[in-house]
Amino acid sequence: MIRRRVTVLGATGSVGCSTLDLMAQAEAGGSGAFEVEALTGGANIARLAEQARRWKPKLAVTADPARLGELREALAGTGVEAAAGDEAITEAAARPVDWVMAAIVGAAGLRSAWAAAGTGATLALANKESLVCCGPGLIGRVRRSGGRLIPVDSEHSAIFQVFPHTAPEQVAKLTLTASGGPFRTTPAGAMADITPEQAVAHPNWSMGAKISVDSATMANKGLEMIEAAYLFDTPSERIDVVVHPESIIHSLVEYIDGSTLAQMGPPDMKTPIACALAWPDRIAWRAPRLDLAALGKLTFEAPDTRRFPLLGLARDALEAGGAAPIVFNAANEVAAVAFLDRRLGFLNIAAVVADTLSRMTASGVDSGSESVCDAALAVDAEARRTAESIVRGFAAAA
Repeated sequence: MIRRRVTVLGATGSVGCSTLDLMAQAEAGGSGAFEVEALTGGANIARLAEQARRWKPKLAVTADPARLGELREALAGTGVEAAAGDEAITEAAARPVDWVMAAIVGAAGLRSAWAAAGTGATLALANKESLVCCGPGLIGRVRRSGGRLIPVDSEHSAIFQVFPHTAPEQVAKLTLTASGGPFRTTPAGAMADITPEQAVAHPNWSMGAKISVDSATMANKGLEMIEAAYLFDTPSERIDVVVHPESIIHSLVEYIDGSTLAQMGPPDMKTPIACALAWPDRIAWRAPRLDLAALGKLTFEAPDTRRFPLLGLARDALEAGGAAPIVFNAANEVAAVAFLDRRLGFLNIAAVVADTLSRMTASGVDSGSESVCDAALAVDAEARRTAESIVRGFAAAA
């Protein structure tokens, strides 16, 4: 039986809820036993309180200091300590446990992931911005602490499961698969009129609004290229992307002898979460089963970088190095949110990112420094200010 003392950062989000559901299934089936140290969430106090009553952590934290009274009232009589704010989330992340799920969305999750990386715990990382902003530094911090980083993105989990970790020189190429999002076949002339409602309607995956927009623009695949380069110490020229609309093959590793290994399964985020939760073992849960005969065929095509320029911009940022990946991520996040707020057109998301990259120098962030997190966040803040000014320029011109 797998036994873990765990903390879930971002417990009220999609990945956090799926993590707790998997833990409940494993306990009910006798394949796991879990003690929860801390849970953190955002503004959904009712959900966070419900989770805390079920799992009885020592600490429950809301990111919103204004909601602390509400959380305390909801947890009255439970014995669960309530706290609020960024510092409290970082403190929760730094508590000694066996396993931490880092699932706070966006750059907001970077500081807590950094704190968790120094504890010696296994860090299940669902926050892609942490890797994009200071991947080498974060990975080094995990290793120095005696911990292990396990990616939770379906693509990186797939690679992780078939990658020869003790003999990386045997790998010739990594291939990330992409669904192509909801606009893979949309006529180019109709792209300018895409609405937020259309962009968040992903054909295969159930995700949050911002992540769904990233899938629609293929910015997510660009971010994943950067992550893969850091996670598996692989240069840009040996990382490919292929569009695979069925989302059954989640990524592939090609070896120097011509063999290619792939991880497959129905599109469900609980699968990579379950892998990270139990690694190097496996836990049983009500997983959807793969029926290849029912599928009939799997299809593939090259990505259209003219239709989805953010994919090319991300590769450029990866190859430029320095702080360019941080700038790419920050500008994309600002532009995606502006699109969701109807302050920016769909096609202008890429334009904002390209302009921000052109205005900011790609100075380095020392990955060996303990202050790398602060340095990365400073670059992130500057990039956001720059991107916001560009968004305002588009709004003024509209």
